[in-house]
Amino acid sequence: MKSMKPRKQRRELYNAPGHIKRNWISSHLEENLLIKYDKRAISVIKGDTVRVMRGSFKGHEDKVVKVDVKRSFLEIEGITMSKADGNKIAKPIHPSNVMITKLNLTDKWRRRKLERGLSEETKKEIEKEAEKQIKEVEEEERRKEEEAKKLEEEKEITEEKEEKPEKIEKSKEIDKKEQKIPPKPKTKKEEIKKPEIKEKTSSTKKPSEKDKKPSKEVKVKTSKEEEEVK
Repeated sequence: MKSMKPRKQRRELYNAPGHIKRNWISSHLEENLLIKYDKRAISVIKGDTVRVMRGSFKGHEDKVVKVDVKRSFLEIEGITMSKADGNKIAKPIHPSNVMITKLNLTDKWRRRKLERGLSEETKKEIEKEAEKQIKEVEEEERRKEEEAKKLEEEKEITEEKEEKPEKIEKSKEIDKKEQKIPPKPKTKKEEIKKPEIKEKTSSTKKPSEKDKKPSKEVKVKTSKEEEEVK
């Protein structure tokens, strides 16, 4: 920072853009890493193993879960605090209160920065460590996927077991409804009415054309015979 006045320093710190704030989230390296990479401090990223040097969690060592650039804080596994309602949340820790014990080398951009000005032997060591870490990450992802699949299968089995008795009860209810009710005995009035209806329908039939023609012929013949007789 340019100014020595605290007022201006705070203003610059809170109003700085994200890409500058990200570089300020850095912490010291452990002694063996300092000698290996010839660097005193480096920016912290997700996946770095870190040891807390100050505060109530002093001596706690675990991986970084999240880097909050806006507030310039870190979230570390196993460090939590309880709220007034009883729920637990991650406790934010400032990067100045932390020391890096192991670097996450899966990011190729970070490897390039570390390899600047180093010998070829150290570069090869960095690449080997990076390959190991990448394999470990892939194995963890596979393990998590397998666990998730197992949980899904167990849920499906439990749901099927719960659904079976319900289905049996529903099928029983349907069978009871579908049972045929015996027909009611016919009364005497219904038995008498049915044949009367049939007779009426048969009597109301219209005569066909064939039936009409012979009747006309018969009438003509009868008239002629009467004239002859007279």
